[in-house]
Amino acid sequence: MNLTQFLNTNTEKFPERAAIGFKKKEEWKEINWKNFRRMVFKTANALKNAGIAENDRVAIYSDNSAEWVVFDLAALSLGAVSVPIYSTNNREQAEYILNDSEAKIILVGNQEQYDAALEILQNSQYLKEIIISKKAVWIKKEHSQYLEDFIKKADENFDIAEKDDEDLATIIYTSGTTGVPKGVMLTHGNFHKCFDAHFDFFKFKNFEKEHSLAFLPLTHVFERSWTLLCLTGGAKVSFLENTKLIASCLTEVKPTMMCSVPRFYQKIYAGVNEMVAAGSDMKKKIFRFAMNTGSEVAELKRLGKSVPFGLNLKNAIANALVFKKIKNKMGGKLWFMPCGGASISPEVTKFFDAMGIHITVGYGLTETTATLTAFPFKNYEHGTAGISLGDTQIKIGENDEILAKGSGIMKGYYKKPTETAEVFTEDGWFKTGDAGRFDEKGNLMITDRIKDLMKTSNGKYIAPQPIENLLSNDNYINQVMVAAEGKPFVTALIIPNFEALKEQLPKLNIPFTSWEEVVKLDKVKDFYHQKIEEIQKQLSGFEKVKKFVLMPAEFEIGSGEITPTLKVKRNVVLAKYADLIEKMYLH
Repeated sequence: MNLTQFLNTNTEKFPERAAIGFKKKEEWKEINWKNFRRMVFKTANALKNAGIAENDRVAIYSDNSAEWVVFDLAALSLGAVSVPIYSTNNREQAEYILNDSEAKIILVGNQEQYDAALEILQNSQYLKEIIISKKAVWIKKEHSQYLEDFIKKADENFDIAEKDDEDLATIIYTSGTTGVPKGVMLTHGNFHKCFDAHFDFFKFKNFEKEHSLAFLPLTHVFERSWTLLCLTGGAKVSFLENTKLIASCLTEVKPTMMCSVPRFYQKIYAGVNEMVAAGSDMKKKIFRFAMNTGSEVAELKRLGKSVPFGLNLKNAIANALVFKKIKNKMGGKLWFMPCGGASISPEVTKFFDAMGIHITVGYGLTETTATLTAFPFKNYEHGTAGISLGDTQIKIGENDEILAKGSGIMKGYYKKPTETAEVFTEDGWFKTGDAGRFDEKGNLMITDRIKDLMKTSNGKYIAPQPIENLLSNDNYINQVMVAAEGKPFVTALIIPNFEALKEQLPKLNIPFTSWEEVVKLDKVKDFYHQKIEEIQKQLSGFEKVKKFVLMPAEFEIGSGEITPTLKVKRNVVLAKYADLIEKMYLH
């Protein structure tokens, strides 16, 4: 069955209920299921009229938007294969993906993407047409038209193409922390079976009344799968186009669900703790009372036990005094928050649990259609990645590598038989590249990326992620990358949280000049040195960061230093700042 079949099912069930939400001219609008299906079908017919046939590739190079999802579903319902490209990719990266996938038509979102696509089209033997989602983009007429004009004359009646489980639905190019992007081939069956596994695992009640906010890039398998799962289950999805506006968007949209990466939760955790630390003794006392009460309640709920009346009463007070204010900044209605893309420390998940917001930690890859394991609603263990979903099987192979089998595993890498063969064992297990183990209760614990493990010159193994997580849980630290491979001790490149540091400067009697100058000042270095010493108390001597450099600017997606899910690309950063790292070992 074609995975877009939900368009018919949900339109028949609740034609007038809102399917998607989006912001237009500073106002949030919504489209009901009947009109949503109509738009998808008109777009599918327009693609067909433009010569797109089954199995042809259609690309999307845009920020999240209603048009993104309409175009994606139109291509899939036609039986074509959609190829998403990160909106932050530069022209060279986009060109590689377009040529490799042989995409014939591309949807772009902004001027920069349009200009890049037009340049690519002029030299491409495959790309024939550019569709532009917004009228704000200035276009040259050749091979270009606005989406509105593209679909204007198309019929709204459409029969969804028949597909079976093995038929290709999408090619997602991994931004990967190493090497050239590889096109992960995911089928209609991969998505279907993953969605079934999730609904079976979580057993949601009245899912069609939920409202999700699409905040992560739809190009990434996590948001794409989650958004499609929400739409399949009849929930409404609102699309945030500019991720920098997340704070105001949460209070406007008031979603009940949202998937995100650890950095989002770390920032809230660090910000709240910093605020409390700067508050009066009375405020600290109230906060401690609230956290202790909330933690007690969360622990009973985690174990599936009932909460005594007296404790519930205390928790209502904690909620009124502390938690409600924090929750309201997140819209006030969030209750289900899948989290993946990198590791998250147990301090952060326990903190949110105490507030009554459960972070559902999960683990998966693009190659596994996202989720392999996740926290169940009860009896989950903080600090783990949960238990497997659906028919997923997991075992630990050589070098503690996590191996997986199941319905979510990809068909392979597009046009890369050698690379495909390399990631499967002879008996068909997919090699994740992550190291892990099971705890005594059968929860999967991720120790690190195998490629990321570092061995010091003293023969000690360093797993960088837990150290980096520990440091970036602090409000004054935004990003961290530690180095230690073949070196006598651990060093780090640290990107400050510039907002928090700017507020701190007057207290240190430092006038702000430029970040290039500020991060080199001894007073600032001493401030961070004390912080890092304090944070690292619990680490073994050989794991502690002995020297660090404060960076004057954040790692950028555009320059390839981090992935779109904010994971540091170690090989890129190590190469780019090799001299800086080397200097730390000279003095």
